[in-house]
Amino acid sequence: MKKHFLKYTILGLACILSPKIEAQNKTEKTDELSIYRAVPLKTHDLIHTKLEVSFDYGKRYLYGKEWITLKPHFYESDSLKLDAKGMDFKEIAIIDGKKSIPLQYKYNNEELSIALNRKYKSTEKYTIYINYTAKPEELKSKEGESIVDSKGLYFINPDGKADKPTQIWTQGETEASSCWFPTIDKPNQKTTSEIAMTVESKYTTLSNGKLTSQKVNKDGTRTDIWKMEQPNAPYLFMMAVGDFKIYKDSYNGKEVSYYLEPKYAPYAKQLFGKTPDMINFYSKMLGVEYPWAKYSQIVVTDFFGGAMENTSATVHGGYVQKTARELLDNNEESTVAHELFHQWFGDLVTAESWSNLTMNESFATFGEVLWHGHDAGQDAEDRSRYEKLQNYLRSQKNGNSEILARFHYRKADDMFDNISYSKGSIILYALKNQMGDEAFFKSLKQYLTINAYKSGEPHQLRLAMEDVTGKDWLPYFDQWYFNAGSPILDVSYRYANGKIIITINQSQDSAVQTFTLPLKVDFYVNGNKIRKDILISKRQQSFSFDLPSKPEFIDLDPDKILVGEVNIDKKTAADYLFQYKNVPSYYNRIEAIKFASKDKSQESQLILLEALKDSQEDLRVLSIKAIDLNEKQTKDQVLKTLLDIAKKDPKTIARANAIIKLASTEDASYKNLMEESTKEQSYNVIAAGIIGLTKYAPAEADKALNSLDDDTKKHVTPLMKRFSSQNKY
Repeated sequence: MKKHFLKYTILGLACILSPKIEAQNKTEKTDELSIYRAVPLKTHDLIHTKLEVSFDYGKRYLYGKEWITLKPHFYESDSLKLDAKGMDFKEIAIIDGKKSIPLQYKYNNEELSIALNRKYKSTEKYTIYINYTAKPEELKSKEGESIVDSKGLYFINPDGKADKPTQIWTQGETEASSCWFPTIDKPNQKTTSEIAMTVESKYTTLSNGKLTSQKVNKDGTRTDIWKMEQPNAPYLFMMAVGDFKIYKDSYNGKEVSYYLEPKYAPYAKQLFGKTPDMINFYSKMLGVEYPWAKYSQIVVTDFFGGAMENTSATVHGGYVQKTARELLDNNEESTVAHELFHQWFGDLVTAESWSNLTMNESFATFGEVLWHGHDAGQDAEDRSRYEKLQNYLRSQKNGNSEILARFHYRKADDMFDNISYSKGSIILYALKNQMGDEAFFKSLKQYLTINAYKSGEPHQLRLAMEDVTGKDWLPYFDQWYFNAGSPILDVSYRYANGKIIITINQSQDSAVQTFTLPLKVDFYVNGNKIRKDILISKRQQSFSFDLPSKPEFIDLDPDKILVGEVNIDKKTAADYLFQYKNVPSYYNRIEAIKFASKDKSQESQLILLEALKDSQEDLRVLSIKAIDLNEKQTKDQVLKTLLDIAKKDPKTIARANAIIKLASTEDASYKNLMEESTKEQSYNVIAAGIIGLTKYAPAEADKALNSLDDDTKKHVTPLMKRFSSQNKY
């Protein structure tokens, strides 16, 4: 799942809660954290799930018939417990040949306890028939509040009255599939499936696996049957119903399809067209072919989870769906790559518990990084990786952060954080760097092959890596997967008598572990680069190397694989200028620009001037915002470059920021640029043009805004607010 990490603050909450209640809540949270979250016990194994479902839009009900085939996992058993939330049951029976034997059961609105007709051994399969009604809209939490995002099945505008499409869709992660069909709703269960959906004939359906038949019924409905012949986890089951247009693509003879609202159907190829290339890249890189019968992507209305990697059928939120004009400004390619990589890591092999979510989300985030490198080069890969590092660093304090594979948490949703996603992804990247690409990807192939259609956890990955490389990787996994935090390195250099001495202190909080870090150091001496290896393993260490002369620059961790922070003592603007021009990895360039943004020296202005021409638009934007237009020595050159960016830059976000920057001069010669910008196709550029025009002729700016059509104005107005808040010129 690709989630948007948002923090919500309820103002005044501290004033509402009494000290007694606050203390009680803290105690409850502490108690919850003390619970060891064990891998779900397997009493029975799911084998096959057959469903026949229809929908009551008025009542927001699902009417279901289920045939669920199971067997005891090891010990013989005469009882079965199924997860089933908020359902009514008409009949529960066991199928014995052609006979149907009614069974006794108990139900507490969350769990269905069934007494079987006899004891079954682990070698015996049996099939339970359940006739039920699911009522997701009526689900209540234990506290009596409506469950907002765990209903499993969602009716969108079922009455057709609102200004939005009428749709039905499901969302199973973490354990909400049991809101629409009884199952063992745990990630370490796998089952094949057959889902027959009866819907109004005007609607399109999507589910896991292949569409094997469509039958037109006499009452104006149609029954579509979707079959999934390979086992997958219950939380990865999905259904979607609505007015969707299908664009069909292909990969290696398999259907690749994109389901969109009719308005967005013409842009299907622009939105998702790289998908076959992504599948090919991931299949070859992993040495494991795309494992499912087809791959579909569907965009639904009011989806709250970002996107969800249901097996063979990913659901995207509406933010992915864009027109050609919107795509001029940005796309959601990272999300498309993330969800696709899940088809191997998460779907083919599934985290055996939510404590081991890293085996799903860290890998999918890692997959994003690799795709950007393949598609757009090393610089794009490094940019993506840098963004993940910054995401993680915002989630730690003094090196303190959560454990990656953590077995104590309050609720499963807490696992979906910047630790499981961002930190886990760059831990994998660092491991790839240490191990070497060939060994790393051979290890992933072995992990996927051995555990295919089953569940996995970090130790299984470790064992695959040890088998491939012959090396003990437990210290790495113990440090990064099963212990918390990250290092903060305070670094100083001293050169004397032909020796360079590097002193490194691990200054993270004393409660955080001391890290063992194999790193490289590059010394730039007399126009040459000399590389050395160091092994940091103590809180304070010094390393000494012979060098022919004092280095012009020292690049610690040149591959930038450190999952942590580096603070270098007495680093000057001249050092950063050398770094930007002569050691130009993405990490080095952005760090130089960030320094220059806060520094007014001539060297810093030269960094920003160079960065106006950087290959990455985000670095151009940083420089546009920071550069000083009053600096006499560079002003003319800066203005010329800014004008060129404003008119010709291939990225509209860079054009927009350059337009706003030029407007800040209030030079009358730029007024025409502002006027022309308001007539562009890009929403970014139009918004910037109107903001800029306000500097010259506020009335004309208002007129330009009011003359926009409703759709353009809807996009431009929030962009104007955003640009205005981000650019304080």
